[in-house]
Amino acid sequence: MRELTEHVVNPVNDLLTITVLDEPGAGGANHEYMIEVPQGLTHRISFQNGTIPEKGVNGVTQEALLAIVADRLRAFQAGPFSNGYNERALQHVEMALSELKARTQERMNRGVEGTHTV
Repeated sequence: MRELTEHVVNPVNDLLTITVLDEPGAGGANHEYMIEVPQGLTHRISFQNGTIPEKGVNGVTQEALLAIVADRLRAFQAGPFSNGYNERALQHVEMALSELKARTQERMNRGVEGTHTV
């Protein structure tokens, strides 16, 4: 297990502990994370582990989490907390989501999506 600290920037984020719970898988990435918040609350995030044809849908994707972050930033931009920082963050999140979708489309076009083929 290892702890992530990239999120730490203010007193609230300082109170959140993010722990990687598993070893990297076949693609080199981890699949299980835990976020601990004050009062002992925990949130576990499990990413898809293995190909869907072999393992079925067993976790979330990066795209799903980015879609949630984009939705929140759009809501902030539509409300009283609109600012340039949120706008630029939203642009980067949307760009990341677009690139991941393009990667998936390219893999589908090559007939290798859902496999461990590079």
